[in-house]
Amino acid sequence: MTSPFGEDEEEYELPEPSRNPAGPARIPGPRGAADDLDTLDDIVDARYTQYPEVTDHPVPPAPLPAEPEPAPEPVPAAPPPTHAVLKSLLGAWALAACSADETQAVEDHLTACAPCAEEALRLRDAVGLLHPEETLDLKPLLRSRVLEDCLGKRPARIPVPVWASPYDTETARLDALLRDFGDAEWHTPVRLKWFEEECRQTRRTTVAGVIGHLLAVDGLVAAALGLDDPLGPEASTDTPTARTERFWGDSPYPTTRRVREPWREQGHTLVRTVSFAGRGVAELDVEYGPFALPLGDAFLERAFECWVHAVDIAEAVDYPYEPPSAPHLNRMIDLAARLLPAALAGRRRAGLAAPARGLVAAGAPGRTLHLEIEGAGGGGWDIALDSPAAKPSPDHTVARIALDGVEFCQLAAGHISPEDAAVGQNGDREAIRDVLFAAASLSRM
Repeated sequence: MTSPFGEDEEEYELPEPSRNPAGPARIPGPRGAADDLDTLDDIVDARYTQYPEVTDHPVPPAPLPAEPEPAPEPVPAAPPPTHAVLKSLLGAWALAACSADETQAVEDHLTACAPCAEEALRLRDAVGLLHPEETLDLKPLLRSRVLEDCLGKRPARIPVPVWASPYDTETARLDALLRDFGDAEWHTPVRLKWFEEECRQTRRTTVAGVIGHLLAVDGLVAAALGLDDPLGPEASTDTPTARTERFWGDSPYPTTRRVREPWREQGHTLVRTVSFAGRGVAELDVEYGPFALPLGDAFLERAFECWVHAVDIAEAVDYPYEPPSAPHLNRMIDLAARLLPAALAGRRRAGLAAPARGLVAAGAPGRTLHLEIEGAGGGGWDIALDSPAAKPSPDHTVARIALDGVEFCQLAAGHISPEDAAVGQNGDREAIRDVLFAAASLSRM
């Protein structure tokens, strides 16, 4: 073969390409230049077109677009209510018992119909008279008011003496408070308070211990009526404090919630006994150790102490408790006012009060302090200052004191000291101080 360079050139055979035993070799086809492609996406698409990816899983076809749901057919509007229908709804509307749509329809109708508007006004006024708007929550003192109203209006099969009625009422009120107590409330700490040795004294016990104290001291009245003494005959001469200590120490009644039943049964027995006894029973003496009280006054004194200790219990369990009714509170205040001259004389003998200013014959008028009690159960009392036997006289008044009724009872119960009592006073300062301290000395445990 002649070479183009002028020399003969040996012929060489190009070697045959190696044969693929599995078949012809796969030679990629021509691909376009990158310059011919507009974007990077075109390059990627071209590359994946030239080199298709082999996969074992078929590519699912793209989902077809969902067909739009047909629009719901419009609901035809309800026809407006007729005049007769709206008129029949006026009563329910006045009671606020209509639905929102009915209320709107009625009120729209009232603006256009004068007869219905007048009728609606009359119905709304009537509803206001029959059913005043107020909260549905029960008032906390509702139970006490209902009980007091029932006790005041229900006629008794056996008439209770007037002087025993406060005791009957106060024991029933306290029992109503205790009825719903659980075991935990019966062991709630209660602090008893009284006035002694020119200062306030306290003693800690429980709710059950307070009821045991009332049971023990009520036993003095039971013994005077010839009934069984809950502490036994050997305790009949003990003072109220000694009886209480005996009960707390070795009483057959446990100081738990089970003490309520004997206390309440004893109270019922006392009221039944004096109701059947007749008129003369009120003059029997009840011995309190160093002093005695007629049975009528003893029942008042027991009613007073029952109320005072009921307030102690109510405060310990955080429950509201109302004072006695005005007539009963007046009788309790009257008893304390009648006891003041003797208490003042006892303090004078002990050197705790100013001496009397001159001797006063029995029944003769002497120096007087006027005690004015305000509020529920209030009234006016003249207190003899020099002797219990002296006759108080407005013409010999040397001082005046004004006190709220409940606060005076708290003073007589030893729950507030004479210095802390909110007293309106005028006149002899020494006499005023002696009477205030004498009132506090009426208290005991």
